[in-house]
Amino acid sequence: MALKPAFLFAALISVSAAGAHTQIYSFVDADGVKHFTDTPDNSRYKLLVFSPQDMTASGEHYDSMLLARATRYDSIIERAAVSAAVEPDLLRAVIVVESGFNSRAVSKRGAVGLMQLMPATATRYGVSNRYDPAQNVHAGARYLKFLIDRFGQDVRLALAAYNAGEDAVDRNGGQIPPFTETQAYVPRVLKIYRMLIEQTRKS
Repeated sequence: MALKPAFLFAALISVSAAGAHTQIYSFVDADGVKHFTDTPDNSRYKLLVFSPQDMTASGEHYDSMLLARATRYDSIIERAAVSAAVEPDLLRAVIVVESGFNSRAVSKRGAVGLMQLMPATATRYGVSNRYDPAQNVHAGARYLKFLIDRFGQDVRLALAAYNAGEDAVDRNGGQIPPFTETQAYVPRVLKIYRMLIEQTRKS
């Protein structure tokens, strides 16, 4: 049985230092097909507003073209989610925040790809090419599942560990580390995750 796509998100993104912005709208139709546009022509399109200054965890501004083409990764995300036993919308939310669906994204710390895999994580899960979307997402999904299990099914702590490292959560007594980036990262992922779930239920 084929898995239906279950992804809806939109973002207000910064496209230039001068302050010009592109608004990305999206909706899921009755057949589970996702539609994206920067010029909505009906009320079905919804907008998720980020701060205009928001950037991905990889350190880049959101790219409307990449977001609009995000559906190309639906089958990869669905398969990775099933394989790792994690929710596909949680993976999508992580990808939005980590890379904005830029499979070529590279952070200053050396994290790469859609789910921003560090070299050690890639090696741990047998990834030979961190830029390959399928390898990247499958490894990221397995790592996220590992973290969810490690922290007693606490998704908040798992996300904090995904961003700041397992040891950072441990050093802070099993709490979200007091790092500015991590403190912002966790609620952003969870906000998008909840939006995706809500929109999927309405579709």
